[in-house]
Amino acid sequence: MSILNKLQTRWQSVSRREQRLLWLALAVLALALLWWVALAPALKVLKTAPQQHLALDAQLQHMQQLQAQAQALRAQPLISAAQARSALEDSVKLLGSGAQLVVQTERVTLTLKAVPPEALAQWLASARQNAHLAPLEAHLTRHATGGWDGTLVLQLPAQ
Repeated sequence: MSILNKLQTRWQSVSRREQRLLWLALAVLALALLWWVALAPALKVLKTAPQQHLALDAQLQHMQQLQAQAQALRAQPLISAAQARSALEDSVKLLGSGAQLVVQTERVTLTLKAVPPEALAQWLASARQNAHLAPLEAHLTRHATGGWDGTLVLQLPAQ
């Protein structure tokens, strides 16, 4: 006798009331499975969608700002190595006495000693804007007074 035949025989031997209860239990299990597999995850996504949408909008806006900055930097006219060097030398005054600029052909090394973070950030923005340069290497450590010690290496444009 096969398993199916045994199940049919067993099913027929159960009373009508028990058969209804078994069908009801199967229906409850099917509904619970439907809830856990299909409905609950979909409702969770619907609940979190507005927050995710806001986060993605903020990220998109930030990326568009970065893109606009990059396009503005690309649109700036190229400057010569002498102009870049002059702009760097002028901007070192922002850092005060804790900074020393050493120019070696196409490389510029800036040595920092206890330079305040605000001054360094301002100098980096100035170097980027006026001299069209960004650091190639940075070896910085936090000074005990809260400033920065270390070196920054920049590459001047080819002559």
